[in-house]
Amino acid sequence: MNAKFSFAGLIALAAIAGCSGMKGSAQPDYAAIVASTDRSEGDAQTDQRRHPELLLAFTGVMPGMKVLDMGTGAGYSTELMARAVGPAGVVYAQDAPDLPPRARERFDERTRKPAMKNVVRVLRPFDNPAPTDARGLDLVTFFFAYHDTTYMNVDRAAMNRRLFEALKPGGVLVIADHSAAPGAGTSVGKSLHRIEESALRAEVEAAGFRLVAEGDFLRHPEDPRDAIVFRPKVPVDDFVLKFVRP
Repeated sequence: MNAKFSFAGLIALAAIAGCSGMKGSAQPDYAAIVASTDRSEGDAQTDQRRHPELLLAFTGVMPGMKVLDMGTGAGYSTELMARAVGPAGVVYAQDAPDLPPRARERFDERTRKPAMKNVVRVLRPFDNPAPTDARGLDLVTFFFAYHDTTYMNVDRAAMNRRLFEALKPGGVLVIADHSAAPGAGTSVGKSLHRIEESALRAEVEAAGFRLVAEGDFLRHPEDPRDAIVFRPKVPVDDFVLKFVRP
């Protein structure tokens, strides 16, 4: 049975993660990670809509973990994960080989930060994303990019199977994305950059994953979910789902 987590619930969830026998000796201070003074002003602006301290708590990321960050783009979430896993952990930052030059440049600029020393850049197709040494993963994150695979030349069933295989038993997959209206399915991935939550969930569960938690901390029920996410009239309704490999 899956659980739903609000702001208060995530505080409790983070505390549980810190004493559940996960990697690392202590729960990270997620708020302190977000408040790090060497993070960029641009990332701080993105924080206002992403609530990264809550998203980090929801993932349960811990020091020493082995993480694959899918569709990393310019590396906003990759850097946060790298700070959370610390020097004893590793973050594989995946993107397709044909990543646009500007996104590639922005990621390369980010790698100059000391916090990115434990990041391994992975330019591989979405449907074969994990390098051979990225096995027995603790966590896979897929933030606001799953919908992009619906209009790319990606075999999503193969992608999800390979993510399942790359995780260790009990490993976690956390997906956040922009919510589409009921009935839209995967049809508005390119036009609105949204995906229907139930459609995404069905695809992921078909690979063997089990849904264990839902986060409502990025929900905006006032969003009619019929406009492109880059020009919203109201805050975009985002869903966050946590799956586990049994």
